[in-house]
Formats: sequence, structure tokens, C-alpha cells
Amino acid sequence: MSTHNSTLDIVMMGQLKDGGRDLVLLHSLLSDRTAFDRIAPRLALERRLWLVNLPGFGASAPAGPTLEDFADRIASELPKLGLLAKADLLGNGFGGFVSVALAVRHGKLFDRLVLVDTGAAIPLQGKAAFAVMAERVETGGMEAVLAMALQRMFPDDFLAANPAIAEERTASLRAARPEHFAAACRALARFDMRAELAGIRHPTLVVVGLRDTATPPALSHELAAGIAGAKLAELPDCQAHARQMDGAAQRDSHGGSGPGWRQPP
Repeated sequence: MSTHNSTLDIVMMGQLKDGGRDLVLLHSLLSDRTAFDRIAPRLALERRLWLVNLPGFGASAPAGPTLEDFADRIASELPKLGLLAKADLLGNGFGGFVSVALAVRHGKLFDRLVLVDTGAAIPLQGKAAFAVMAERVETGGMEAVLAMALQRMFPDDFLAANPAIAEERTASLRAARPEHFAAACRALARFDMRAELAGIRHPTLVVVGLRDTATPPALSHELAAGIAGAKLAELPDCQAHARQMDGAAQRDSHGGSGPGWRQPP
């Protein structure tokens, strides 16, 4: 089921079964909801999925200038469309930062959190990259950041081994609206909810690919340390910032089995 309106653009897959839960999936800055296309059919066998284009992405209308505005928009719209209380929430990258804001500001909507290659704030030394991307797309359109974006999402060996994924992500990013993408970059650079992490009481799994350069692992470590009872899963061989794409690619190349994860000491 697709829900296309001027507020929030969503695709729903699967059905709720006895004891089942809704699962909301939020994508990264350098993608859209189609980033989950390779794994969504498998997840939909057990869950009702909510594949959300974040505000300003796809057909979703932009929200205000902060990630808190993004979270408020999602929290306002999903229950109107039938999201049941205590859904599970997975956010990757930018979507993980929005997920943190959702847990802090609208925690009653969700139960378990999975926060993938993300954090609660961009460190000072990392903010410049988002300012550069915002300025480039405002002057040169999305073409001006395509090469930079792919390099942030995937290392060279992954791109060489998975040209189809590279083409998919390039097409997705090329279709983004430059003004909305720039606004998202600036909202992310301003975001800081480290002080609010102690108030999150959801069962939380923080997943981090140790080869991720878009969101350095230190941000995930800080996030896991700040949320009471959070578990940290490290993926030493994960090659992509968009973890679901790396997992899908490795399942394809290993006959259906993806990489495992290890708990750090």
C-alpha cells in the first residue's frame, strides 16, 4: 500500500500477524526509502513495514528547519495512517538521528529502537562536510555532490563490486530537490541531543559498521553509552554506511548468508 500526499510519502508492506509489530524504517541523508527495497520483502513476511520518505525527500513535503521538526511531522502523521502504539523503529544514518529525536520527543509511539551508523550529534570537526554539501547543491544542483555522496556511503571496493547498487543510489540522489537536501544537511549539523539520551528508556540496539566513514563509529559508541541498557553491535567487515545494502550485497555473494556481528569487549 502506498500513501502519497503532500505531507508524508509512505509505502506500507506486509500485514500484522498475531503478536506482530509495526516496523518503521527511516533512511539516511544520501538516499530515500528505496534504500530498503532489497530487504523489505523479507522483513514484510513477519512485520507490517512503514517505509517513510523523510520530510523533504521523495514526495514528502519539507518540515521545519530542525530535525525535531522532522520527528514531529512523522509522529503527527503515522498514527493518522494506522500506526499502532509500541511500534519498533529502525533509523539509518540521518534517519537514526531523527529516530533519536522521536524517542526523546514522542517515545510513547515506539518500543524497540535499532539505530544504525548514527549518533546524537555531529562533532564539530564533522560539521564542515555538511555545510560544503549544502552550498554545492544550492549552486550546482545535486550533480555537484554525487561523487562525494557515493564516496561517503561506500568505500571504493564496495562500489567496484556492486555497480548496480551504485547506479541505484546515484539515481535516487540525483532526483532529490537541492533546496530540501541543503536544508536537511544544515538541520543535521545543528542537531544535538546528547544531553537527552539519558531519558530514553526504550530497549535499544546500536549497530555500527567499523568501516563506515560517513558516520564514524565513535558516534555510535557515544550513542550506546548514553542510552541506559543499550546494546552495541559492531560489524567489522561492513563496507557501507547504508548497512542494509551491504547486507543484501553480501547475502547475494555468499549464497544467502550475510555477515555476522560481534559484541565488543
